[in-house]
Amino acid sequence: MRTFLRTADGIPVDSVYDPGAAVYEGFADPLAASSSSSRDLVFVIAHGFTGDVDRPHVRRVAGVLRARGAVLTFSFRGHGRSGGRSTVGDKEVLDLAAAVAWARRLGHARVVTVGFSMGGSVVLRHAALHPGTVDAVVSVSAPARWYYRGTAPMRRLHWLVTRPEGRLVGRYGLRTRIHHRDWDPVPLSPVQAAGRIAPTPLLIVHGDRDGYFPLDHPRMLAEAAGGHGELWIEAGMGHAEHAADDALVARIADWAVSAAG
Repeated sequence: MRTFLRTADGIPVDSVYDPGAAVYEGFADPLAASSSSSRDLVFVIAHGFTGDVDRPHVRRVAGVLRARGAVLTFSFRGHGRSGGRSTVGDKEVLDLAAAVAWARRLGHARVVTVGFSMGGSVVLRHAALHPGTVDAVVSVSAPARWYYRGTAPMRRLHWLVTRPEGRLVGRYGLRTRIHHRDWDPVPLSPVQAAGRIAPTPLLIVHGDRDGYFPLDHPRMLAEAAGGHGELWIEAGMGHAEHAADDALVARIADWAVSAAG
């Protein structure tokens, strides 16, 4: 089922709902399935910067998760067919909030948000700013702090976001429309958010070969969670959806099914 959701600030967000292979087997109508199985779990996937709901790596992750629950994917503002412009993790919380609200309207009592890179920061901030709206949070390859430029990929990303010529590359080369305004005010950082998520279960996943954010980022997030968050450092893993293989996504799904109750 595909539709456009409307965020609290009026942005249309391209969204896709899949009732899942294991949870709703035998149901032809996803709305009927959700109303009949309201205790079933749904994964809400928050993709990384320059991703969208139709990207192969997003669809692959969704395909693994659907074996363990329903899956709701969407394109952040400024990405793919969604409206608006990307604010690189700030207003995107409203996009995720709209997706979570749709999951609840479909009848799901257990909602797990799974975010990658920028999406990983968004799921942290959403859980902190909207307490009690989700049942578990998984943040993969997320930054801990804003304005990080300590790696070459992040320096290229800052050029993409802050320079007019970079935003042109984003629009025409990466299908990502980026807002030209600076943050005002600066939003709650991921590390600040991590300290406000308890008692909602939190899983932090990071690769030891992540080229964007070194290991001090996940360790800062775990420390901020005060022992509440579980930290997985994955040997040989790079960055975000592209680097999260099917076996890891399946382990994340198993953790979520257990953690969400």
